[in-house]
Amino acid sequence: MTAPTGIPQRESWATRAGFILAAVGSAVGLGNMWRFSYIASEGGGAAFVLLYLVIVLIVGIPLMTAEFVVGRMSQESPARALKRLGGKAWAPLGWLFVFCGLGILSYYSVIAGWTMRYAVDAVRNAIPEDTAAYFAQVSSGGDAVIAHLIFMAITVYIVASGVKKGIERASLIMMPLLFLILIGLALWAATLPGGGAGYAYYLKPDLRRLLEPEILADAAGQAFFSLSLGMGALMTYASYLKSEENLGREAATVAFADTGVAFVAGLVVFPVIFSFGLTDQVSESTVGALFISLPKGFELLGRLGDYIDTAFFVMLFFAALTSAISLLEVVVAALVDVWNLPRRATAIGAGAGIALLGLPSAYDTDILGASDQLVGNFLLVVGGFFTALLVGYKLLTQADAELSKGLANQTLRRRWAMLIRYAVPVILLGVIASGLRPTWQALRTLFGV
Repeated sequence: MTAPTGIPQRESWATRAGFILAAVGSAVGLGNMWRFSYIASEGGGAAFVLLYLVIVLIVGIPLMTAEFVVGRMSQESPARALKRLGGKAWAPLGWLFVFCGLGILSYYSVIAGWTMRYAVDAVRNAIPEDTAAYFAQVSSGGDAVIAHLIFMAITVYIVASGVKKGIERASLIMMPLLFLILIGLALWAATLPGGGAGYAYYLKPDLRRLLEPEILADAAGQAFFSLSLGMGALMTYASYLKSEENLGREAATVAFADTGVAFVAGLVVFPVIFSFGLTDQVSESTVGALFISLPKGFELLGRLGDYIDTAFFVMLFFAALTSAISLLEVVVAALVDVWNLPRRATAIGAGAGIALLGLPSAYDTDILGASDQLVGNFLLVVGGFFTALLVGYKLLTQADAELSKGLANQTLRRRWAMLIRYAVPVILLGVIASGLRPTWQALRTLFGV
């Protein structure tokens, strides 16, 4: 595809590995490091993991493939692609993706700022013994604002540098390091005395809970959010693909890499919690274990704990940054495509606006939580639901032709079409219904109703 005269040639990935690692980086985030293992421990252990894998196969991979297909087929950001492919009626869906990327990043960067602060202080051996008081200090107010702004500046710098020199280069460095650190921590955790009880708690089988509606909703919601679906990030990344890669294979690779990271993270978190007697601190506060309990456990190891602490929070920082990059790229790509703006200036302007939008979340964690429920837990699923409808009912013929470029197996393509038309919309509609009440509460919190 050649750009019209006067419009810069659209960038593309230099390597398949760069695309895969960037897509995995988009999917792997802070939720993988704690939320998956926590929900598994509360939802039947191995039963939840089994159900989660089924959801990934039935919903995650088909919908991710659909996003990849639309992105590569259009060679445009969602804001333009959905209007061109689906017509004017589908243009709002593209802008919903932009809003989701903007909205999630505004509060996600606040949490990511915490991880950056912890990583820096861990390197300096400056995390105090009273981890609860320390977390209270850094999680809101002036300290949180400063960390939020610095983290956004780093994210802007990488996105402004472009697809090859910024996003791909950063992913090729950070993602392998993240994998190595995570595997090293899991091997270390396996040596902890009493860690076996943590594995049992994490993966205790309770197959009776497989059919509980709330467990199904949790598995679907976690799979959806964890895989970065419904926010346009993967669609945007796929728009930079120029080759005829097997998009179904790429979706499966990204999905299982993301699931593997989430699963292995649980093999780190729970042995530490049980080995150091921190089970009374395992609660519904998903940040409590990450930022209060685990640093307290690492403290008990003395000098070795300083190294483990540093590795753990550096890993969290990499996970947060790669996800943040993809969120900002959704917004920047849309503005560049629609109004033909220069990337660097657009990244700086969009980043500054998102940073300002995130200030309330930096000052008030209640606003942060309500924003997460509204955008991260509800609007993402809405976006995914309508994406399935668009691809499954309006673009299926074109999508099949695009998918066939790398996937010649017609039987597999036919099964994908059946899932994207029937199974995915039905399951996501159920998740949307289950999220109506908490989303209403989030709106009341945000608008003071």
